[in-house]
Amino acid sequence: MEVQHLLSGFCSTPMVQNPKTQFFARLPSSSSSSTASTYFAQSHKWVSFKACPCNSQRALSRKVVECRSSTERTGVIASSDSEDLGNGIRRKKLAVFVSGGGSNFRSIHEACIRGSIHGDIVVLVTNKQGCGGADYARDKGLPVVLFPKTKKEPDGISPIDLVAVLRGLEVDFVLLAGYLQLIPVELIQAYPRSIVNIHPSLLPAFGGKGNYGMRVHKAVIASGARYTGPTIHFVDEHYDTGRILAQRVVPVRANDTAEELAARVLREEHRLYVEVITALCEERISWREDGVPIIRSKENPNEYS
Repeated sequence: MEVQHLLSGFCSTPMVQNPKTQFFARLPSSSSSSTASTYFAQSHKWVSFKACPCNSQRALSRKVVECRSSTERTGVIASSDSEDLGNGIRRKKLAVFVSGGGSNFRSIHEACIRGSIHGDIVVLVTNKQGCGGADYARDKGLPVVLFPKTKKEPDGISPIDLVAVLRGLEVDFVLLAGYLQLIPVELIQAYPRSIVNIHPSLLPAFGGKGNYGMRVHKAVIASGARYTGPTIHFVDEHYDTGRILAQRVVPVRANDTAEELAARVLREEHRLYVEVITALCEERISWREDGVPIIRSKENPNEYS
């Protein structure tokens, strides 16, 4: 979807190259039933973004569309698909969701920058605008969207708005990285088999609503389990019940504290999530007939994990 088409209802100002421009993207009206291309032109709410700086290490060119009047400005990032893998697979566009410090988000972003992941983070979504992950995104010039709208966060947007924003940015995959909200069915339907989450235990053990962060590690130690580790799974309408994509085993030591165990699991989370996102962006995920996702080896296409 062309950015110029998305913004055709706003202005006719030509594209300008200005990677540090602060701009606003108009978000869709919750009552609108139009397609994503017209959402941007018909809505009435503004959310401030900051354009992502160009990175000299990547061939990906970024353009900022900006128009101004005496009362309003609009803009959105557009990326060309000129940098492809040898087999013609284009770079993927990623949306990351966080609620806290965002260490997995940072790990993913750094992997994108150094070229390990054939993709780019184009937006961060958070339910806590003051969290560490959001601060990091703003510092790196990444757009930040607040979702959902709550009493504590009245500036948040609706599920329909969120889907329209992600569609407008042409997001390929949604990555949950410590996002502590149930994903709305509108988003799940809009991105089938394209939303993944990471959980700090070997699901289905120690999963479900309320099981997150240090609570999980305390529960693992209290249970006497000898092994734990991160799980990456596709997201469905419930907490931690989607199809498992990848896991990594971490031994639980006899005298572990929850903090010590959490630190070791987190190190594996960072490695595993980057590996899985790399496979996603390189289109190496296959689905068995029984609906189980498997990862094809990059070195040997006939091997799966």
